[in-house]
Amino acid sequence: MTRTTIHKKPGVKLKNPVLIEGLPGLGSVGKIAVGYLTKQLKANVFARMYSQHFPYHVIVDRRGSVRMLRCNFYYWKGSDEKYIDLILLTGDSQAQTIEGQYEVANEILKFAAEHGVKLIITLGGYGAPIMETEPQVIGVATSTELLKKLKDSGVKLSPDGVPIVGTAGLLVGLSKFRHIEAACLLGETTGYMPDPKAAKGVLKALLSILDLEIDFSDLDKEIEKTSELLNKMKEVEEKMEIYEKTLRKVEKEKTTYIS
Repeated sequence: MTRTTIHKKPGVKLKNPVLIEGLPGLGSVGKIAVGYLTKQLKANVFARMYSQHFPYHVIVDRRGSVRMLRCNFYYWKGSDEKYIDLILLTGDSQAQTIEGQYEVANEILKFAAEHGVKLIITLGGYGAPIMETEPQVIGVATSTELLKKLKDSGVKLSPDGVPIVGTAGLLVGLSKFRHIEAACLLGETTGYMPDPKAAKGVLKALLSILDLEIDFSDLDKEIEKTSELLNKMKEVEEKMEIYEKTLRKVEKEKTTYIS
């Protein structure tokens, strides 16, 4: 393999699908969100993307078999006339080089155009050093009409000059050259560890825009587990801080004899 390639399953026909992208990134927000959505919708894989720009290792499964790193395209056909078809993209990794990022993004856009995609929505994390409130969802879009949809769904528009790094940003920027509308939804996260809470916020905004509903109960369980883990880590950090303060106090009070 010398370039980025997409292997497609023949016979899948979609009607004006929306492409939703969520690859590994800050807090794994996009990957968690799209992964959860594919499970809830019971979406099916119909294409896989491989690239020499992904990290140079393989994935080992429970049986000891190996496979190359990849990204999967899933499809879901709306069961009701008001529902649209979806293409859901997630995977093991993003490209690791600047050239690779552009190549992969262009291959995704080519694939989207071939399937009649007119709207792309990318998902990811938005760096927040301290999280004292519920994570907000920050958004950008390529048109005023789409920006209004984001605002109506509770999304806060991004401040000027904020860079959106990686596939989530490039797909939005490059989509204009293929006359495809695009938006990006970013959930606030410290990025300290996988953040299902931020992913839920992004998903709720996305579903509001698409006029879809899913069950969040399994994701809520993951949020609870993460919260418990964070509380335990916080307790350990507080104990370490107390120990270090005590140690410094003892060292300060210690009498030194010089003979």
